Amino acid sequence: MVRTLNGLHTRFFLFGPRQTGKTSLLRENFPSEHTVSYNLLLSDEYMRLRANPSLLREEVLNRNQRTTHIVVDEIQRIPELLHEIHNILENPNPPFFAITGSSARKLKRSHANMLGGRAWTLKLHPLTHIELDECFNFQRALALGTLPKVCTSSDVDAAQLLRSYVETYLKEEIEAEALVRATGTFIRFLFQAGHESGNVLNFATIARDVATSSVTVKQYFQILEDTLIGRFLPAFAKSSRKRLASHPKFYLFDNGVQRALSKKLTVPLEPQTKDFGEAFEHFIINECWRLNDYKQLDREFSFYRSEHGAEVDLIIEFPAGETLAVEIKSSINPVAADFRSGLESFRSVCPETKRICVCNAPHTRKIDDISVLPWREFFKEYF
Repeated sequence: MVRTLNGLHTRFFLFGPRQTGKTSLLRENFPSEHTVSYNLLLSDEYMRLRANPSLLREEVLNRNQRTTHIVVDEIQRIPELLHEIHNILENPNPPFFAITGSSARKLKRSHANMLGGRAWTLKLHPLTHIELDECFNFQRALALGTLPKVCTSSDVDAAQLLRSYVETYLKEEIEAEALVRATGTFIRFLFQAGHESGNVLNFATIARDVATSSVTVKQYFQILEDTLIGRFLPAFAKSSRKRLASHPKFYLFDNGVQRALSKKLTVPLEPQTKDFGEAFEHFIINECWRLNDYKQLDREFSFYRSEHGAEVDLIIEFPAGETLAVEIKSSINPVAADFRSGLESFRSVCPETKRICVCNAPHTRKIDDISVLPWREFFKEYF
């Protein structure tokens, strides 16, 4: 599996959820004999540098000159180290720095020193179908996701890894970052978020279900986005002629994590079922985000819903001004009635838009001016 992330040739921040392979990627790309790593997940390393952040600067400036690369893992645990790294970079012949993190929230809240443009900001995701290449298993990707360890484990072990991920890591991550006070309420919310992934968010309804306020629920969703566990998909809002949905959707970052949080890992994913359709939609939308980040395409993503309930799953706006309306259907033979109404409604808002249906069909075809594309062809053509 060859990762497609670009930018490892320069100084960089590398953000991504835990277990997406950040440490492994750096280990593969940086020669061990020339690299010194500081892992802030290790208690002794954390306590040592937490008590005295200047130790990092002193040690790096006095390093063996064979050491050309410095890796600092999970920088959000001690944001103050960024001041020391900035100082190091002001010295002659500084080393190459790779700084990883699984949460941007603490850095944002502490107004951390992001090195004044001296380092690129990169993102690492679960494996894409392109990275997995011949190892890609479509059905398995929908059911268990594509975290690297999951992809290399048996189905039984993969399911257990995902349960551990949501039952241990996610809870501990939130507690370690001291992001919430009412941990029990947050854990109830977390499992509810699994069920709500891919839906238009009704904060008041979710608040009633988890026994808290809608303001708190909004904050909790923001925590999930800031800790890279999911992303908001905003409602398309560039029409002055129609009333459109204003609440966003939210998608968890990996199919397996979503199914673990919604307690569906033991439910078989059968084609032509609601669960299969939702899993397919999650896969397509997350894959769009991943490839957009990796290829630095700078596209904007949203969904469309009119006041009368007409909906388009994904709107892609290109930097040059083109707009693509995408309906996502898991069927191998979608018919016009499955997707035409939403696309027609969106055309009344954006007449020049290109319209497609992404699906599991074996071959490309057209219904009027709507292209019906197998999902692999969609990614080849547009990404």
